[in-house]
Amino acid sequence: MTGTITRVVADRGFGFIKGDNGTDYFFHRQEVGGGLDFARLKVGDHVAFEEQQGPKGPRAGSVRPIS
Repeated sequence: MTGTITRVVADRGFGFIKGDNGTDYFFHRQEVGGGLDFARLKVGDHVAFEEQQGPKGPRAGSVRPIS
């Protein structure tokens, strides 16, 4: 799955991705990898991720740069 970062809350360690399917996904800093640095993420960055279902709704896991 791919999408675009729509919000990063750096001081709390999470953010949101708008998937290319139109769904909003929550992600936590622990899920960012593959050469991405959470501190450098910004709105508009394109990423790939694994779609997951969290207790509060859709969640992005294994967030990584699009190669």
